[in-house]
Formats: sequence, C-alpha cells, structure tokens
Amino acid sequence: MSGQSPLIVVCPTCKNPVPWVAEQAFKPFCSQRCKLIDLGDWATEAHKIPGQPISTEFDVDSFDADE
Repeated sequence: MSGQSPLIVVCPTCKNPVPWVAEQAFKPFCSQRCKLIDLGDWATEAHKIPGQPISTEFDVDSFDADE
C-alpha cells in the first residue's frame, strides 16, 4: 500500500481533516483537546445513544444476599 495517500477522516469535534495513520495518536480526533471535549459531552449526556431507558429501580425482595 506504499505510495497511496492515507485515508482522511473528519474530526468529530472540530471537523478538521485527520489522516488515518499510525502516527496520529488521537484518531479519529485531531488532538487530545478534541478527544477530551467529546468525552466530556458523553459524561454530561450531551451525546446519547437512542433506545429505551434502563430501569434503575431495585427490587429488594428479589435480592438474595447469599449470592
């Protein structure tokens, strides 16, 4: 594959072009800053995966302390 241009992807955060090469440590992001911005968006639930909400209710009667 030598002689071919690397695949270019778009940084999900800032939309800058990012070459998909081994030397690009933060791919698909262009930098650690963009990577951390994206992580923060997931942590604050700015990004969500669609689907049914998971019940957080806990049924105490079905809990067996011996397990």
